[in-house]
Amino acid sequence: MTALKLSLTTLIVSAIVAGNASAAVPAGPDPRVPRWSWPLSPKPSVLRTFDPPDKPWLSGHRGVDLGPTPDGGPVVAPSEGVVTFAGVVVDRPVLTIDQGDGLKSSFEPVTSELKVGDAVLKGQVIGAMRAGHCSGATCLHWGVRRGEDYVNPLGFVSDTRPSILLPLS
Repeated sequence: MTALKLSLTTLIVSAIVAGNASAAVPAGPDPRVPRWSWPLSPKPSVLRTFDPPDKPWLSGHRGVDLGPTPDGGPVVAPSEGVVTFAGVVVDRPVLTIDQGDGLKSSFEPVTSELKVGDAVLKGQVIGAMRAGHCSGATCLHWGVRRGEDYVNPLGFVSDTRPSILLPLS
Protein backbone atom coordinates (compact mmCIF):
# COMPACT_ATOMS: atom_id res chain seq x y z
CA MET A 1 0.00 0.00 0.00
CA THR A 2 1.21 3.49 -0.74
CA ALA A 3 1.76 5.89 2.13
CA LEU A 4 -1.28 7.97 1.07
CA LYS A 5 -3.61 4.94 1.00
CA LEU A 6 -2.22 3.76 4.33
CA SER A 7 -2.78 7.21 5.90
CA LEU A 8 -6.33 7.42 4.55
CA THR A 9 -7.11 3.90 5.76
CA THR A 10 -5.70 4.74 9.20
CA LEU A 11 -7.83 7.90 9.33
CA ILE A 12 -11.02 6.03 8.42
CA VAL A 13 -10.34 3.17 10.86
CA SER A 14 -9.48 5.67 13.64
CA ALA A 15 -12.69 7.59 13.05
CA ILE A 16 -14.79 4.42 13.10
CA VAL A 17 -13.11 3.17 16.27
CA ALA A 18 -13.65 6.57 17.89
CA GLY A 19 -17.33 6.35 16.94
CA ASN A 20 -17.19 9.22 14.48
CA ALA A 21 -17.37 7.64 11.05
CA SER A 22 -18.90 10.80 9.57
CA ALA A 23 -15.58 12.62 10.17
CA ALA A 24 -13.73 10.13 7.96
CA VAL A 25 -15.57 10.84 4.74
CA PRO A 26 -17.03 14.33 4.24
CA ALA A 27 -20.70 14.29 3.25
CA GLY A 28 -20.64 17.51 1.23
CA PRO A 29 -19.48 21.00 2.16
CA ASP A 30 -17.73 21.33 5.51
CA PRO A 31 -20.40 22.64 7.95
CA ARG A 32 -17.68 24.52 9.85
CA VAL A 33 -17.01 26.72 6.81
CA PRO A 34 -19.60 29.51 6.77
CA ARG A 35 -21.49 29.98 3.51
CA TRP A 36 -22.53 33.52 4.45
CA SER A 37 -20.42 36.59 5.09
CA TRP A 38 -20.76 39.30 7.73
CA PRO A 39 -23.19 42.10 6.75
CA LEU A 40 -20.63 44.69 7.90
CA SER A 41 -16.96 45.02 7.00
CA PRO A 42 -14.55 44.68 8.64
CA LYS A 43 -15.89 41.95 10.92
CA PRO A 44 -17.91 43.86 13.51
CA SER A 45 -18.15 43.47 17.25
CA VAL A 46 -21.22 41.73 18.61
CA LEU A 47 -22.79 44.32 20.91
CA ARG A 48 -25.76 42.19 21.92
CA THR A 49 -26.16 38.44 21.37
CA PHE A 50 -29.11 36.34 20.25
CA ASP A 51 -31.46 35.72 23.20
CA PRO A 52 -34.73 34.18 22.03
CA PRO A 53 -37.73 34.22 24.36
CA ASP A 54 -39.08 31.03 25.94
CA LYS A 55 -42.46 31.66 24.27
CA PRO A 56 -43.04 33.44 20.93
CA TRP A 57 -45.06 36.23 22.56
CA LEU A 58 -42.50 37.05 25.28
CA SER A 59 -39.78 39.68 25.03
CA GLY A 60 -36.29 38.67 24.00
CA HIS A 61 -33.65 39.55 21.45
CA ARG A 62 -34.42 37.77 18.18
CA GLY A 63 -31.20 38.72 16.43
CA VAL A 64 -27.79 40.22 17.08
CA ASP A 65 -26.63 43.83 17.29
CA LEU A 66 -23.42 44.51 15.38
CA GLY A 67 -21.22 47.56 15.44
CA PRO A 68 -20.63 50.22 16.33
CA THR A 69 -20.76 51.56 12.81
CA PRO A 70 -20.76 55.04 11.34
CA ASP A 71 -24.13 56.51 10.44
CA GLY A 72 -24.46 56.00 6.69
CA GLY A 73 -21.95 53.12 6.61
CA PRO A 74 -22.59 50.36 4.05
CA VAL A 75 -24.45 47.14 4.84
CA VAL A 76 -23.85 44.18 2.52
CA ALA A 77 -25.86 41.06 1.70
CA PRO A 78 -24.48 38.11 3.68
CA SER A 79 -25.75 35.73 1.00
CA GLU A 80 -27.52 35.94 -2.34
CA GLY A 81 -31.26 36.34 -2.26
CA VAL A 82 -34.32 38.38 -3.17
CA VAL A 83 -35.68 41.44 -1.34
CA THR A 84 -39.07 40.65 0.21
CA PHE A 85 -39.57 43.82 2.28
CA ALA A 86 -38.17 47.34 2.12
CA GLY A 87 -39.95 49.88 4.29
CA VAL A 88 -40.48 51.29 7.74
CA VAL A 89 -41.56 49.25 10.77
CA VAL A 90 -42.69 51.45 13.67
CA ASP A 91 -40.08 54.20 13.22
CA ARG A 92 -37.13 52.30 11.68
CA PRO A 93 -36.19 51.51 8.09
CA VAL A 94 -36.04 47.71 7.61
CA LEU A 95 -34.82 45.54 4.73
CA THR A 96 -35.63 41.81 4.48
CA ILE A 97 -33.96 39.35 2.09
CA ASP A 98 -35.15 35.81 1.31
CA GLN A 99 -31.98 33.72 1.02
CA GLY A 100 -33.72 30.50 0.02
CA ASP A 101 -33.94 27.24 1.95
CA GLY A 102 -36.62 28.86 4.13
CA LEU A 103 -34.17 31.50 5.44
CA LYS A 104 -34.87 35.24 5.63
CA SER A 105 -32.59 37.97 7.00
CA SER A 106 -33.80 41.32 8.29
CA PHE A 107 -31.62 44.39 8.80
CA GLU A 108 -32.50 47.51 10.76
CA PRO A 109 -32.15 50.44 10.75
CA VAL A 110 -31.05 50.37 7.12
CA THR A 111 -32.10 52.71 4.33
CA SER A 112 -32.00 51.22 0.87
CA GLU A 113 -32.83 51.97 -2.74
CA LEU A 114 -33.71 48.30 -3.27
CA LYS A 115 -37.31 47.32 -3.96
CA VAL A 116 -39.30 44.14 -3.32
CA GLY A 117 -38.33 41.58 -5.96
CA ASP A 118 -34.76 42.88 -6.49
CA ALA A 119 -32.13 40.14 -6.57
CA VAL A 120 -28.98 40.68 -4.50
CA LEU A 121 -25.60 38.97 -4.58
CA LYS A 122 -23.46 37.96 -1.62
CA GLY A 123 -21.32 40.96 -0.67
CA GLN A 124 -23.44 43.49 -2.59
CA VAL A 125 -24.13 46.77 -0.78
CA ILE A 126 -27.82 46.63 0.14
CA GLY A 127 -28.17 49.85 2.09
CA ALA A 128 -26.78 52.30 4.61
CA MET A 129 -26.81 52.21 8.41
CA ARG A 130 -28.92 54.73 10.25
CA ALA A 131 -28.97 55.65 13.93
CA GLY A 132 -31.93 54.59 16.00
CA HIS A 133 -31.50 51.04 17.28
CA CYS A 134 -28.71 51.09 19.87
CA SER A 135 -28.77 53.96 22.31
CA GLY A 136 -25.56 55.96 22.20
CA ALA A 137 -24.14 54.20 19.12
CA THR A 138 -25.14 53.36 15.57
CA CYS A 139 -25.48 49.61 15.26
CA LEU A 140 -27.06 47.04 12.95
CA HIS A 141 -29.75 44.68 14.23
CA TRP A 142 -29.53 41.50 12.13
CA GLY A 143 -32.22 38.85 12.50
CA VAL A 144 -32.55 35.53 10.68
CA ARG A 145 -35.67 33.37 10.48
CA ARG A 146 -36.01 29.78 9.33
CA GLY A 147 -39.69 29.63 8.47
CA GLU A 148 -41.40 31.33 11.42
CA ASP A 149 -38.61 30.59 13.93
CA TYR A 150 -35.82 33.04 14.69
CA VAL A 151 -32.35 31.47 14.66
CA ASN A 152 -28.95 32.80 15.71
CA PRO A 153 -27.41 34.75 12.78
CA LEU A 154 -23.91 34.11 14.13
CA GLY A 155 -24.29 30.43 13.23
CA PHE A 156 -24.17 31.45 9.55
CA VAL A 157 -20.90 33.39 9.77
CA SER A 158 -18.92 31.56 12.46
CA ASP A 159 -18.56 28.15 14.04
CA THR A 160 -20.70 28.44 17.16
CA ARG A 161 -20.49 24.79 18.16
CA PRO A 162 -18.97 24.13 21.59
CA SER A 163 -15.34 23.02 21.72
CA ILE A 164 -14.85 19.32 22.38
CA LEU A 165 -11.57 17.97 23.69
CA LEU A 166 -10.45 14.69 22.11
CA PRO A 167 -7.81 12.27 23.40
CA LEU A 168 -4.32 12.55 21.86
CA SER A 169 -4.08 8.85 21.02
